[in-house]
Amino acid sequence: MTFPKRLIEPPAAAGSVLTREEAQDLITRTLRHSKAEAIRVNVQGTRESNVRFAANQMSTAGSSDVTTIRVQSVFGKRKASVVTNLRTDEGLKRAVEQSEALARLAPEDPEYLGELGPQQYVSVPAWFESTASLTPDDRAKAALAALAPARAAKDLEVAGFLVTTARATAIGNNAGLFAYHRSTDANYTVTARTNDGTGSGWSGAMENDWSKIDFARVAQRAIAKSRASRNPVAMEPGRYTVILEPDATGDLIPLMAGALQARSADEGRSAFAKGGGATKVGEKIVDERVTLLSDPTDPLLLTAPFDQEGLPLGRQAWVSRGVLSQLAYTRFWANKQRTQPTGGAGSLKLEGGTASLDEIIAATPRGILVTHCWYIRAVDQRTLVYTGLTRDGTFLLENGKITRSIKNFRFNESPLFMLNNLEAIGRPVRTVSGDAMPAIRVRDFSFTSLSDAV
Repeated sequence: MTFPKRLIEPPAAAGSVLTREEAQDLITRTLRHSKAEAIRVNVQGTRESNVRFAANQMSTAGSSDVTTIRVQSVFGKRKASVVTNLRTDEGLKRAVEQSEALARLAPEDPEYLGELGPQQYVSVPAWFESTASLTPDDRAKAALAALAPARAAKDLEVAGFLVTTARATAIGNNAGLFAYHRSTDANYTVTARTNDGTGSGWSGAMENDWSKIDFARVAQRAIAKSRASRNPVAMEPGRYTVILEPDATGDLIPLMAGALQARSADEGRSAFAKGGGATKVGEKIVDERVTLLSDPTDPLLLTAPFDQEGLPLGRQAWVSRGVLSQLAYTRFWANKQRTQPTGGAGSLKLEGGTASLDEIIAATPRGILVTHCWYIRAVDQRTLVYTGLTRDGTFLLENGKITRSIKNFRFNESPLFMLNNLEAIGRPVRTVSGDAMPAIRVRDFSFTSLSDAV
């Protein structure tokens, strides 16, 4: 297939991520082509590199460098968007013209409030050269931290995925707004399986700063869990005291984020609605040790300080000492309810304790330890009940120690029920989902059936 040469853009320099100046120039050049009443340009430049391994050997490695430009044009309340990855003037002009043509045909959006003017944003130090400047050899050496011990052991196989990302995000419009943020992160997960097919262990880590990840420790944890989980025994489903490791907590607690939307609560569609347009704001909803917040500047989160409209995001405490302290307002719903917009509940941090996972285990007379969960699906959004499965290491605890491996369970459980049945809460750590979650111990966790999968 032949493309017009005038639309072909020379490839960006290897390893490039848009600087603030480059992003601003790209947006300015796009705005010049606009004839619309309002225009917004969202730019994201991402360099992603990875290495994958399985069956005790490297399997794939790759890297991509992509810039995506979304152009939204508006006439009155009619709006439409077009996405392109062409940074030439001709490519940008074509995207603007297409978005304008579509906007003129679009139905009116009654919830459109116009574009934001200039804003002030907090600084979020989420960029680390230790991550941005990595080489393929660096990633391969990290993978060998799992492959080498597995090959030497002879009794197990490991698989894993390591992906590093360097990203720049920018927003600009014809009302004078400009926002820019860049970040890096490294995400590493390892699964180890015993050769007899009965044991499986998992571990993972995510950091903005590559140098903070102890790759050998992640691998050894997965390997140790796989061996400890061999030959699991069946236990009757029922309600048990459960310790969720931080990543298991991170699988379940962030499920609350959607229910924190003020609109769904005001309209009676969420777990925080009371009926008649009232909500549970100001009421105790969980254990008083619990504080749940979003904060782009928190060292364990480090997220973008603005949303897709350019609305500034700051620290928001959704639950304070067990009390639902506020809900999340979009610009439209805040305007309708005559309050201030907050933006959505993004990456979450669960505060409340200082204990380590080992200390919580040691203080448990009897319970079940869960490594992490998977295949989680909604059952009832009004109570936030979800169903899912435990995976890659589920153990019986007796007198503060792991005594045996047990078969995995299916559960039906709600984050709200869990945080009301809280017995112990640890200190938060960064999870592979990008949230900050602690290990927690909860009573009466509902296991409904067994699973033969390891």
